[in-house]
Amino acid sequence: MLKLVLIVALILAFWLWLRAKPKKVGSEAEARAILGVAKDAKAGEIRAAHRRLMQAVHPDRGGSADLARRINAARDVLLGRLRH
Repeated sequence: MLKLVLIVALILAFWLWLRAKPKKVGSEAEARAILGVAKDAKAGEIRAAHRRLMQAVHPDRGGSADLARRINAARDVLLGRLRH
């Protein structure tokens, strides 16, 4: 019986993990605030800010996975703006 309960709990946890969607960054202003860069920041400055923040909050180093996703999303928004 205990094995069945553990299997069901693992399946439920995996299902919830699959359904979890990372929060999206709503605007460029929010992305700049997350990374702490200026409005006219170049790609190198954005990448440096991203690298600095990820070193502090990376999940492999005990940080928050949700915060790491938001930092990555902010980088993608700002670098996408520079590409187009």
